[in-house]
Amino acid sequence: MLNLILPFLQIDVNEKLKNAPDDSYQIGIIIGTYLPVILLLGIAWFVYWRAKKRKDLED
Repeated sequence: MLNLILPFLQIDVNEKLKNAPDDSYQIGIIIGTYLPVILLLGIAWFVYWRAKKRKDLED
């Protein structure tokens, strides 16, 4: 199922930047493309940090 959906989710950032009407639109594309990845990495790091910090998991 993922093989059917994945091609539709891929975004060509370079193509969007080339067709952007002005610089503010380009900045919005960059932020909208990379911000979700940065947020997910931040959440993953926070969950890892909290799990590592737990005292009840120590032997």
